[in-house]
Amino acid sequence: MLLRIAASVVWAESLVFGVLVVLDAADLSGKRIGIGIGAAVLLAIYGAGQAWAAWRVMKGDGWARSPLIVTQFIQLLLAWNLRTSEVPWLAALMAVAAVLTLGCLLAPPATRALGRHTAV
Repeated sequence: MLLRIAASVVWAESLVFGVLVVLDAADLSGKRIGIGIGAAVLLAIYGAGQAWAAWRVMKGDGWARSPLIVTQFIQLLLAWNLRTSEVPWLAALMAVAAVLTLGCLLAPPATRALGRHTAV
């Protein structure tokens, strides 16, 4: 159950990255076309990577938990940076999602579920 919750939150975050890619691509202009395309590609790769890792965690692959934990810590740092911005509610939402995901991924039952090894 904890892994499903974590994966669901990460998939929602990945969808947000997809929306950001579309919005960034729609806002391309002559002066910032290189930066815009680069940012869109980076966001697309980041979101797709998170979605893939969440899917692999749901399949029971323990290695996929590490990239998800790293990205959630990055998200906490971004939320901290955004806390004094014009959208403090976004910082709070990002922090809550990251803490919820980290709590689910680092909980002992999730660790036991992902730590199972089959005999070779």
